[in-house]
Amino acid sequence: MTRVAFVAHHERPEASALAAETIAWLRRQGHDAWLGSADAMALELPELVGERALANADLVVTLGGDGTMLRAVRLLDGAAVPLLGVNLGVLGYLTEIDPPQLTDALARFAAGPDAGLWTLDARMMLSITASGSVRGTWRALNEVVVEKHESGHTVALHARIDGAPFTTYAADGLIVATPTGSTAYSLSARGPVVSPGHRALLLTPVSPHMLFDRSLVLDPDEEVAIEVLGHRRCELAVDGQLVATLSSQDVVTCRAAAEQAYFVRLGPHHFHQILKAKFGLTDR
Repeated sequence: MTRVAFVAHHERPEASALAAETIAWLRRQGHDAWLGSADAMALELPELVGERALANADLVVTLGGDGTMLRAVRLLDGAAVPLLGVNLGVLGYLTEIDPPQLTDALARFAAGPDAGLWTLDARMMLSITASGSVRGTWRALNEVVVEKHESGHTVALHARIDGAPFTTYAADGLIVATPTGSTAYSLSARGPVVSPGHRALLLTPVSPHMLFDRSLVLDPDEEVAIEVLGHRRCELAVDGQLVATLSSQDVVTCRAAAEQAYFVRLGPHHFHQILKAKFGLTDR
């Protein structure tokens, strides 16, 4: 018996029907399947509620897009449960299949990696710690952002790498991204595109008002600390979710997490071809 938990986008009408149909199919096959309580209530499917944590599942299926995948990673809180992403929106970097392929994919997963011909794609995550007036710890699959609180002003952010001062940025913010996150906010800030199989920390300034405006690609064993200087407050966001407001002398420290995220791949996964399709690149 395979235990399968579902995480679904609350505003995609097809997510509700797909969750109900697939959970019913899994139960007929003798498997255990459920929706988290918040998702079940949002989709008006109370009969599918499971009170167990996602960490108790053998597989987490996400119904939505890359944002739903990020939410599932956050809910897993570091648990090494593989995820299978079903794309209900535009082409994403993280999702693996479209809805018509779902039951076949689940049958293949239940058969095991050898008989089912699937593999796991391990992705680096970040461990983030805030100290000072704000204290907390988080994990990120894509990025952590320290960014200005008010429009119309830059902020002063002092960056240290492995404890050694690097420089103070006058910018709208600083992004520390993983290779997976290199195609998210970091890309829009002109950061490098890095194949997600790599392990690295990407330090990218947002709209820097200074001569040095380049990204840094750092070793995964290096640690980045960002200190807020001056009187202007900053926002701390982890994978697009605002988690804290920072004040002067607050420090955010980023390092490679001990935990990884795992995605089920049912065939060759060519990151560069997804990138090509997203940007409409031609062969010549």
